[in-house]
Parts: sequence; structure tokens; C-alpha cells
Amino acid sequence: MTSSDNSSAPSFYAISSSARQLFLLLRCISFAPKAQVQITKEGIRLSAEDSRVMQGLAFLDKSLFSTYNYIPPRKSSHQATNDAGDDLESDDDELDLPPFQISLPALLETLQIFGFSETKDRWSSRDSPYAGGMNGAFPRAGSAAAFDTRVLGMTGVCRLSYSGIGEPLCIILEESGVTTTCKLVTYSPEAPEEIPLRRDRLAQKIIMRSSWLHDAINELSSTSPTRLTITASPTAPYFMLSSSGPLGSATVEFSKDPKLLETFQVNRRSVNTYKYSLIRATTKAMAIASKVSIRCDEQGVLSLQFMIEVEGGGVSFVDFRFVPFLPEEADEEAPDDEGGEESEEYDEDE
Repeated sequence: MTSSDNSSAPSFYAISSSARQLFLLLRCISFAPKAQVQITKEGIRLSAEDSRVMQGLAFLDKSLFSTYNYIPPRKSSHQATNDAGDDLESDDDELDLPPFQISLPALLETLQIFGFSETKDRWSSRDSPYAGGMNGAFPRAGSAAAFDTRVLGMTGVCRLSYSGIGEPLCIILEESGVTTTCKLVTYSPEAPEEIPLRRDRLAQKIIMRSSWLHDAINELSSTSPTRLTITASPTAPYFMLSSSGPLGSATVEFSKDPKLLETFQVNRRSVNTYKYSLIRATTKAMAIASKVSIRCDEQGVLSLQFMIEVEGGGVSFVDFRFVPFLPEEADEEAPDDEGGEESEEYDEDE
């Protein structure tokens, strides 16, 4: 391949049959103005953060695209020679494509440039657990998946390309014979430290339906809370969400019934407090996910990992991590008795 061929070929080129599918996944991390993008041979990793205490990660696997071409930069002949001298068995002369930042609102606006008729989330037509109790599985709003183009009302094509450092991210949208080309400015990446989750030292791992966590978080909002306390214990109450704010406090308890908590791994009692508004920022993911994995390590770092069904029968994951308040900070705004307390309990036996 000649040098002119190399300069004209983009480092990354992909085609998706549904811009809405990408839009709904990326909207899950729209709590921040910018997202850091890392393009790899396996897919596109987009991450966002808020004040170093919350991080959101959406991974667009290459299986979401009908075409996915990734051409990483090559090492120079000088670098390759030095590397060969260090390791005679190494023949890998590829480099990773450097990450970059992009305006997340601009990206989302581009993906819905042909218009987006807001559809209700996949759980909106089901019965409320507060109306009739937890009596088995809830019916879904139709048999189609959340990202089925029949539900989303779109059959257009989205083309993505990126040529390298300093170049814009090019997005070409085609629908009903109309083609729109958008070039989004890319920025130099920051180097934020990833919030570490000690997977080898988990204090709890709970898997449940995302819709039930969504309902619980919404129910707790009635007290205008500022903080959310998550309690997990091997004995009753097994899993409890408590909120506190200027209008009082409220609590939602979950029983350990396997029909409610698909996985319940808690070795000892743990109590951690987080900023409620940050947890609530994940509700876009809660609304379209089928399941959520709630993990917390011994330091109190919380991971909410949502499993989202996508078109074609596959799944994608959106992961959020949160840093807890220090124990003394959590005690500073402990709710008093004057505000009263509301309580709801999820129990399969009701």
C-alpha cells in the first residue's frame, strides 16, 4: 500500500443499520458534557465522569455494526527496529489508536438529526408493583426488543469514520433517500483515573430486574432526597434502599426471594451512602435495561451494570461506578425524626 493510500484511508470506519440503537445506548451516559472515546478492534468505548465521584461507560461492540473496519497506526521503522532488538520474538508493530474527547450533547443531537419521536420505556405499560404487589413477571410492552427498528420507527443507515489525531469524527446519516454529513470536533483527551472496583474483594453482588430498581429509585424521589443509603445483609432486611432529604426519609426493602433477586451474594452486612442525584442519573439506563448487577467492594465503591437487549437478539452493557461518602460525611446529614419516614417493601409473598 502506498503512502497516499494510507493517508486517504480512515483509521476507523463502521456502518450501523440503526442510529437510534446507538443513540439510546449513548444517552445512558449523557449526564456529562463530554465523553472520552477509545476506538479498538473490539468496539468503541465511550466514558463520562462527574467530579471524579461518578463514571459511566458505554461499550459499542463491533457486533452492533454491519461493517466494522479498524486500521490501527503502525510503528515507525525506527520503533520497530528498537522493539525487535528488545524482543526478537515480537512481530507486533501496531499501535493503539489514541483516545479523544467529543461533545456528548453534539453527538446525541447528530444521531437523532432526522427526528426522534420519544417512545415510552420498555416498562411503561406494565403494572406497577405498588398497585398489585410483586406477583411474578410483568408483561412487556409488546414482544419487540427495545432497540427493534419497528419500535424505533427507523430503518436508516449510520456511517462513522475517524482518520486520526486532530481529525473530526465524521457521521453520515441516510434515511429515505436523504443523506446528512456531520463532522464533530474532537478534543485532546484528559487522563482521569478510573474509579477502581475490587472485584476480588466484593462485599455484595446482587442481580435483579432493572425495572424494579427503577421503580424503587423513583419512589424514593418523593422526599426530594440528597443522599441514598444502600444496605445489604445476609440476614433480614436483606437489601434496602434508604433516602434522606429536606422533606424527610423513605425506605424500600427487598426480600431475598430468588424470583425477585436472581443473584444474592452477601457475606456480611454493609452500609454505604451515595449522592442521590448521581444514582438517579442512571435512570435512562434503568428504563431500557432488562437486568442490573449491583456490586459493591469492601471500600464502598458501587457498580451498577445494566444489561440491555439490542436488535438481533444480542445484549450490550452500560456500567456506572460511584464513590461513597466517607462515614463521617454520611453522618453529617443523618435524617431526624421530625420528617417522618415512609416505607415500601418488595416481597414475592404479598
